[in-house]
Amino acid sequence: MLSTYSDLAGRTAVITGGSRGIGAQTARMLAAQGVNVAIVGRDKNALDAVVAEIAAAGGTAVAAVADVTSAAALAEVRTLVQDRIGPVDILGAFAGGQGMPVPSADLSEARWRAVLDSDLTSSFLTVREFLPGMAERGRGSIITMSSSAGRQPSRANLAYGVANAGLIMMTRQLATEFGPHGVRVNAIAPSSIRTEKVAANMSEPVQRQVAGLHPMRRLGTTTDVAEAVLFLASDASCYLTGLTIDIAGGRITN
Repeated sequence: MLSTYSDLAGRTAVITGGSRGIGAQTARMLAAQGVNVAIVGRDKNALDAVVAEIAAAGGTAVAAVADVTSAAALAEVRTLVQDRIGPVDILGAFAGGQGMPVPSADLSEARWRAVLDSDLTSSFLTVREFLPGMAERGRGSIITMSSSAGRQPSRANLAYGVANAGLIMMTRQLATEFGPHGVRVNAIAPSSIRTEKVAANMSEPVQRQVAGLHPMRRLGTTTDVAEAVLFLASDASCYLTGLTIDIAGGRITN
């Protein structure tokens, strides 16, 4: 039974990294709540497929093809979204995911910079583009996508862990700065989520082994994550800001 947040109906959301996985499922579930959704990514065909799926279910969605490490591209996205579906009330900065393991001694400067651009700078640029409008209107909910790798050491490469830890501090800093303007900023930190990518690249025995490391003895689903996003986007969480919510089936290290 999926949660219902009637206050979300009629609002406008932008979800980066929206072509697949957590971003796509979040877009679907927001649209099912009556939110007008813009999904942003680089794969036009994948974006169009999600938009078509949302439209077939009676929702409203638009696609924006953009590289979110580019400030100029994000400015074009903001203009498109405002013209097509209105000012943005909800922002999910979900692009990234460059966590492939690399020994730290072998991590090249180029790879370090690429991961920080993909997983940290992209979120900064995305938030910077939409935050002023929210502050001017006196309301908004921003959700950033960190990771369990930003909460504790992991097998992910060093740059990915550093980028995701940086996202958590960025979230707290922005929440402090923009709380007086009516804008809430929170982060989610998923652990082992069974996305399409995980299903394709991790064998079933390994998935079972990883699931066994979590107290709930299963991998998370994209719906598990999207449910948390809907809560943070809605007025049900109106007094919550600056938080990082671990979506980790109980596997949390403070």
